[in-house]
Amino acid sequence: MAVRDGVVAWLGSDDVGREQFPQAEVIELDGALVTPAFVDSHVHITETGLCRIGLDLRPATSAQHCLQLLADYAAAHPGEPIRGHGWDESGWPEGRAPDTAAIDAVVGDRPAYLSRADVHSALASTALRNLVPELPTGIDAATPLTGDAHHRVRAAAGTLLTAGQRAEARAAALDAAAAAGIVALHECAGPDIGGLDDWRELRALGEGGHGVEVIGYWGEAVTSAARARELIADTGARGLGGDLFVDGALGSHTAWLHEPYADAPGCTGVSHLDLDAVTAHLLACTEAEVTAGFHVIGDAAVATVVAALERVVEKFGVPAVARCGHRLEHLEMVTAEQAAKLGAWGVIASMQPVFDALWGGEDGMYAQRLGAKRAAGLNPFALLASQGVPLAFGSDSPVAALDPWAAVRAAAHHRTPGSAVSTRAAFAASTRGGWRAAGINDGLTGTLVAGAPASYAVWETGDLAVQAPRDSVQRWSTDPRARVPALPVLESGVSPQCRRTVHRGVVLHG
Repeated sequence: MAVRDGVVAWLGSDDVGREQFPQAEVIELDGALVTPAFVDSHVHITETGLCRIGLDLRPATSAQHCLQLLADYAAAHPGEPIRGHGWDESGWPEGRAPDTAAIDAVVGDRPAYLSRADVHSALASTALRNLVPELPTGIDAATPLTGDAHHRVRAAAGTLLTAGQRAEARAAALDAAAAAGIVALHECAGPDIGGLDDWRELRALGEGGHGVEVIGYWGEAVTSAARARELIADTGARGLGGDLFVDGALGSHTAWLHEPYADAPGCTGVSHLDLDAVTAHLLACTEAEVTAGFHVIGDAAVATVVAALERVVEKFGVPAVARCGHRLEHLEMVTAEQAAKLGAWGVIASMQPVFDALWGGEDGMYAQRLGAKRAAGLNPFALLASQGVPLAFGSDSPVAALDPWAAVRAAAHHRTPGSAVSTRAAFAASTRGGWRAAGINDGLTGTLVAGAPASYAVWETGDLAVQAPRDSVQRWSTDPRARVPALPVLESGVSPQCRRTVHRGVVLHG
């Protein structure tokens, strides 16, 4: 492959290339794998970085272990506010998180914010709760904070961060993305995520030349086309969506369901936007030709958005809706009828395959929350693909790690038979799919052909080759027009190691 001025200039055999470009700088890869670079379609960059430089609670195996990790971190960082992430009580023997009293016993009068794995609920010390005077009275100190109370406490915790800490966190996240072979991230920002200041600082960092491209979405509902255009101009976002919450998350019992949770009778989750509000946002964005989007997980939330889209299609027609490239984030509980409609309307599904690897299966968190039968229908990648719904895969980091090969593996090895897609399709959804979701559908970006942006990653796959026979490399087509490289078999659970990441000809890593 020859690259000139950030563009792929030529591809062909080695001997012809050396003869055709005698003055070129030659980089020998010694048999390494070269692929188009990855795009993560849903991340929270500052939160990702804060988790990398803060307290990681993902290893906790019990409530007591969680408290011990908290105590160790508190001792190593005396006098500082504490921010942690990643606890998940669904796999603990107690089946519940520590209460506020237990947190206070460890941290004393220090503010502590500890988000659950899905970041839709959190534990907070009394000192942090006291920083939120508008926190509703009667909040149960024995259970994690959810909904509006969680948003307010998270905002209060954010005010305790210094500008230096925020900058360090963002740089750590972008560096980690580059080291994972990722050249573009879809940042899902919004008033209830990091706020406008966080988004502006992040944009400034991207414009300052880090190299990893940040494509922003702003999750704020509007009711008029004029307001939609104003917000796009003010924020510089690619669309008004991302984590515009219709509901919450299954792990926190806040995803909006038609029927109650199996492990919480009487609870059907939380609705943040009703049908009229969702419809108003879609109407305004479609009129303004702005991409709209929503965070939707529960079946009631999905039904609400599909019903709203139907109203918008009736008013403006399918071409006008499809032209906007509206997005649905997560889209975990979707029926065949809904998938067919979404495919016909050109709605994009931005999904996280690793969720199934983490929480799927007959005894996973999904089954605990919904029962095995309902849980088996979650994240139906094959169904959506079969109905023509464009797929874009990501991590929702910090919910899941910045590991795009893990996403490819999870999508191709779904825990529910019949819900997986091929490795080839999963790879496409993790590369070209991300660019398409961002409105870049030129047929070149996200591929490695002459004329395409030189955005690629170089992978060390030697260990994989040793562990598997020669045919462990899947070659689906000898036709170069397929634009799909040979990919390694991923069943072992070992991901290729990134040796170098390049975006538009500029080396970002390695």
